[in-house]
Amino acid sequence: MWRGRFGVAWPNIGVSSAHEPRGRRVVTKPELTDDIKTRAAWLYYMEDMTQDQIAAELGLTRVRVLKLLLAARQSGMVQIRVTARLSHCVELERAIEKKWGVERVIVIPKPLDTAKTSALIGVTLGAYIADQLTDNMTIGLGWGETLSACLPALGAPSVTGVKIVSLLGGLSKVSAYNPSEFAWRFADKIGAECYLMAAPIFAPTKAIRDGLMDHPGIQEVCQRAEHLDLAIVSVGHLGPGSTLSGFEILDRPSLDAIQHAGAVGDLFCRFIDAEGQPIDHPINERVIAVDNTLVRNARCTVLASGGKQKASGVAAALKALSPKVLITDETVAEYLMASASPVSVA
Repeated sequence: MWRGRFGVAWPNIGVSSAHEPRGRRVVTKPELTDDIKTRAAWLYYMEDMTQDQIAAELGLTRVRVLKLLLAARQSGMVQIRVTARLSHCVELERAIEKKWGVERVIVIPKPLDTAKTSALIGVTLGAYIADQLTDNMTIGLGWGETLSACLPALGAPSVTGVKIVSLLGGLSKVSAYNPSEFAWRFADKIGAECYLMAAPIFAPTKAIRDGLMDHPGIQEVCQRAEHLDLAIVSVGHLGPGSTLSGFEILDRPSLDAIQHAGAVGDLFCRFIDAEGQPIDHPINERVIAVDNTLVRNARCTVLASGGKQKASGVAAALKALSPKVLITDETVAEYLMASASPVSVA
């Protein structure tokens, strides 16, 4: 049994005592446990030790230490925040708050790699949510790549009595951005109860959709959505690379037809025009999701979306939902300031 500088005993499994340095255990097949990750991360980020020093201290190879540190970042165990604010982002935040009537706007710098926009907004969203969580909240969740990226940044909040409500149906084909999967993972992360719409996002017909919405289980979800303390939403886009297209929820001809009908984006897979109004299209009659007005009436609605392809959709979502908080990037922020004055949806 070896006891390191942290006072934790390590069993000498797979260690040759004849070749073991005095006072130090050499691990040949380390288990990547949270405990080891935590120790490696603490030494690296808090005590400024090098990776070579950590490897020597913990009896690991430098490659193993590198993997531990990477795993700690990816799991959310280690969260790095840049506290300095870019003046241009701050200027945009204040200007949007004034022009669009949003209580709080958070603008992140435009990433050099624009493919990381959703992930970076998601991390910022997660940090914001972590600061807002309190006991006995009811939280409504949308879905998508941006929202899913918030999970590692939530940390491990100490809250009780929280209820999570998924605001739309799910996918029959499991993916990283399945609404039901996201809501469940979010609830599991913070130890909350979870209420799901156990139905597909799109029903085959309006009649079937109406029948499913009358189901007691789905009615309960909608009733809980009438009393949201916090609603977390993102807007989808219709162009190439969209979630709807990428997961083959809708084919390209259908998306093209929806755009031709005036759609600039979607909220909970309900397609809206530039003024935030649902478009007149049969597919909107088949959506299994809460009404946009329930989200608009939440105590606090947070809209988190960014990227050039979502700019017009974010503007429309602002009109549709009147969120209290907007988290976006410089590209969308500049678009919002250049666009016409908002017209709120009644």
